[in-house]
Amino acid sequence: MLKSYGWTDALQADFAPFAAQGLAPARVVIQHRARFVLIGEEGEMSAETAGRFLHNASTADLPVVGDWVAVAPQSGDGVSTIHAVLPRHSQFVRKAAGVVEKPQVVAANFDVVLLTTGLDTDFNLRRIERYLTAAWRTGAQPVVVLTKADLVDDVPAFVREVEGVALGAPVLPISAPQSLGLDALQAYLGPGTTAVMLGMSGVGKSTLVNALAGEARQAVGEVRAADGRGRHTTTHRELVLLPQGGLILDTPGMRELGLWDPGEGAAQTFEDIEALALQCRFRDCSHNGEPGCAVGPALASGVISRERLESYRKLEREGASLPRKADPAAEVIHRKLFAARAKAARRQQRIEDDESDI
Repeated sequence: MLKSYGWTDALQADFAPFAAQGLAPARVVIQHRARFVLIGEEGEMSAETAGRFLHNASTADLPVVGDWVAVAPQSGDGVSTIHAVLPRHSQFVRKAAGVVEKPQVVAANFDVVLLTTGLDTDFNLRRIERYLTAAWRTGAQPVVVLTKADLVDDVPAFVREVEGVALGAPVLPISAPQSLGLDALQAYLGPGTTAVMLGMSGVGKSTLVNALAGEARQAVGEVRAADGRGRHTTTHRELVLLPQGGLILDTPGMRELGLWDPGEGAAQTFEDIEALALQCRFRDCSHNGEPGCAVGPALASGVISRERLESYRKLEREGASLPRKADPAAEVIHRKLFAARAKAARRQQRIEDDESDI
């Protein structure tokens, strides 16, 4: 049972200290508010976190769907107790909702990230870039899944458009109701492989899960014709074992993806801009008209669109703002650095203008 859900020899080695304590391994397959559904060697079980573990662990260290956990046998009420979470090899982290900014782990221990977006009225390249940034940050392989391919005429044109921003990520057009493109997607869902599905409400994630599972595992809702947005038909996170042996982790649709520390994810998503930035005259070039900027000519020639550059800048600002919000001193340093950059750029421009007048 555990092997079919991705248990490996490496996990067995990591679990050895917990086995010595009389605990058993299990994987979180469904997450509710205070209770979890696990799969153990003997099958499905209900579980709660141990009080001491709940008290000592940070929010980001608490169990989520996909986690491997160490549990004590069921108590008299038939509920097992989670005492520890094994180290994760990947995790999807976003900015939690609320006034206080903190990270929220959504899913863990997956090998593939299926970024689903519909080829309908809500198609948006900038949103795809944002999701790609989050996906690369997890450490897993992103795959862009273009759903509702039966609703548009020129599917190859959409694929080319997405491939222009999804550098290093396969782009797969599919139509789940018509079973078009599912074979190509199955290649990323081999036995023991876990894929997490991310996307906004109404893009067809639940329909796709049902098509892959061969049965109606998830409820399917209608979308608004005006903007292609749908309701949250998936109300909880669930890890589904597919007939072919792969696992797919379905998550509720997100209205907005708040990124937590874009970091290397942004660098991977915008590797074309990052490569050009290395050729700029100044290491701290903001690509906003400074002399010797290598990004400017690419923008002028159309190699990079202004929209893509602005998307890159926006993610840079988001990433830079996180440590500054937690550290007022860092905010002061940032403002001084920004002022120094602007002053240096103006000084260099005056020098070049004077030379051109000679």
